[in-house]
Amino acid sequence: MTYEELGFTHALEKYRKDQNLDSFSVGRVILEHKDRYIVKTADKELDAELLGNLRFTAESRYDLPAVGDWVAFSEYDDNKGLIYAIYPRTSIIERQAVGKKGQIQIIATNIDFGLIVQAVGKDFNLNRLERYLTICNASKVEPIIVLSKIDLLNESDLENIKKQITKRIKDVTIIMVSSQSAKGYAALQKIIQKGKTYCLLGSSGVGKSTLLNGISGKSLMKTGHISTSVNKGRHITSHRELVVLEEGGILIDNPGMREVGVSDLTDGLELTFDTIIDYSQHCKFKDCTHTQEQGCAILEAVENGEIDKASYINFQKMEREKQYFESSVSEKKRKDKDFGKMIRNVKKQRKQDKF
Repeated sequence: MTYEELGFTHALEKYRKDQNLDSFSVGRVILEHKDRYIVKTADKELDAELLGNLRFTAESRYDLPAVGDWVAFSEYDDNKGLIYAIYPRTSIIERQAVGKKGQIQIIATNIDFGLIVQAVGKDFNLNRLERYLTICNASKVEPIIVLSKIDLLNESDLENIKKQITKRIKDVTIIMVSSQSAKGYAALQKIIQKGKTYCLLGSSGVGKSTLLNGISGKSLMKTGHISTSVNKGRHITSHRELVVLEEGGILIDNPGMREVGVSDLTDGLELTFDTIIDYSQHCKFKDCTHTQEQGCAILEAVENGEIDKASYINFQKMEREKQYFESSVSEKKRKDKDFGKMIRNVKKQRKQDKF
């Protein structure tokens, strides 16, 4: 395997030389577990940890490695590594951390394409699809919709689902696959390019790991059986992991996300709901909330059927979540600032007491 097949680029090589990182080895984080990382090079994998200074100077989650990152490290002992630096990221797929107000969770970095996997059975949900699409758009990652378990429905029902998607979501590739018959796998394999990174996104049990196994032709990930009562697979994947395919292309499998909380996704919302944003330019008032104002172009378009009502409601919900997240971040920064000020005052007082 070459570094190019692992996703290393000329821009990263230039950064390596400009920052005088030539004396360090370079590798990509393929697995993250607490403070330990598995780093992959062109010819092997190492168990790595952070340099103490890098850990203690980290101000946020963005300053720590994540799956998909390129890192500079030195090797010691037998297949052990010490991470000294993180290379610049081209993209970060993130969401609001579950149960942690104002904090983000990095799903993966340096992603080129997001494979949004959703099963076509009872759990098919257009609103959730728009959420994943918004996350991809905010991260500047090209989305591809993969509809799994198509063997559960007939052709007419599948066509109806596709129409529902294209009515609300424009210009996004849609691929339908079946793990039972392997239908659609060839089409999916055609779009996977050597050296490009693809991140599997979707809820628990939609078949992401099964999809990865089908594309690779190997049992790389554990999969669960499908319940006959709800036609849903058991959630098996418990961590993020990067896998390099023999035919080319890099895939990152993820644990299923029961909650897809949005964070600072202004650009993502604008791209996903571009039709709604376009209509907002024609509202009577510049500070229109698009909820009850007379002369709101969006509300008129919803009433006239020019904007899908369900999509409008979903947009409003995500916009409120984004605003709440932003206010939570501001509140956290204020508290951190106040805490820092208190610590400084205590130190100052102690110094005065000594004299």
